Amino acid sequence: MDYLLTEEQKMLKEMVANFSRAKIKPVAGEHDEKKIFPAELIKELSALGLLAVAYPEEYGGAGMDNVCYFIAMEGISRHCAATAVIISVHTLCIDLIHRFGNKRQKKKYLPDLCAGRKLGCFCLTESQAGSDAAALKTSAKRQGDNWVLNGTKQFITNAAQADIAIVFASTDPAAHKDGITAFIVEKDTSGYHVGKLEDKLGVRASSTAEIILDDCIIPEEYQLGELNKGFKIALGGLSGSRIGIAGQALGIARGAIEDSVSYAKERVQFGRPIAEFQGIKWYLAQMQTEYEAAWLLTYRAARMEDLKLPCVMEASIAKLKASEVAEFCTSKAIQIHGGYGYIKEFDVERYFRDARVTQIYEGTSEIQREVIAKYMLK
Repeated sequence: MDYLLTEEQKMLKEMVANFSRAKIKPVAGEHDEKKIFPAELIKELSALGLLAVAYPEEYGGAGMDNVCYFIAMEGISRHCAATAVIISVHTLCIDLIHRFGNKRQKKKYLPDLCAGRKLGCFCLTESQAGSDAAALKTSAKRQGDNWVLNGTKQFITNAAQADIAIVFASTDPAAHKDGITAFIVEKDTSGYHVGKLEDKLGVRASSTAEIILDDCIIPEEYQLGELNKGFKIALGGLSGSRIGIAGQALGIARGAIEDSVSYAKERVQFGRPIAEFQGIKWYLAQMQTEYEAAWLLTYRAARMEDLKLPCVMEASIAKLKASEVAEFCTSKAIQIHGGYGYIKEFDVERYFRDARVTQIYEGTSEIQREVIAKYMLK
């Protein structure tokens, strides 16, 4: 489907593929097994401009577009979905400051974030506030010229390594979702603590942990965007982030397909390669068909984002389809590999574990269906 891409996008795709194959593939399995955060890879990816693909050069970004971001996410995820989700959440932090921050905030934070000198995270979810994000209980109360934050955020990607967090807190509990405000919080702020690290099924090289805010005092100027408009800020950021996660899911799916094609050509049973058997050929054909459909849906959403067209529904469609395709393709990849697919010697076992979370974070598949139906019924 390269015919849809510009020359710049094709060059980026080739560059990311080469880097992913040479630098990420050799260490991805070990990073997963030992839960090693890929700090050196993140530095190298940052040097290539891949931590801020679609953001202006004036802040240190690569100055490309959202299609390039999608391409980068897919290419990195081809060999390590954990590395890609680190970048995805970091990009979401950049995006919110770029879109909603004032001039001072952009000047202070974006150069370090875009250059990878600092890492970002996104703090919305709480134990009782997952899909129902507006049910959050973290509070922010005024104290003179400061805000005092209290609460615990859960399942925060990059929590253990993040230097800057975008935190959503209730500033008017009675107003529910219309009483939530966004804040920028730095990791060395008194009262800011990283809590329990989660032991996960997949994407194990990325850290997921609690962030605890215990009388965390920040200056009033660290408020991001308008007072009590935080819920809209969160939802606005998630549309672009869902395109990134769709790219991640597609990278996982492509890895499953390519590994399965190679294995089917090499594996001999009953005197011939299993690729010659109709059942295997049909599996591969369906995997490729599903992948290409999801790729086109994601490309559409990314292109609409670049054209500044409303694409909330399209981003949800892309994320829903791509995440389900990732699970389908990785499941069939294990079936094609047979017993070998179930052991850690083969990467498809890791792909299968990594694929599952793409139907959960950045909005579950059920939430994506709600979003899509809402726009259909307007």
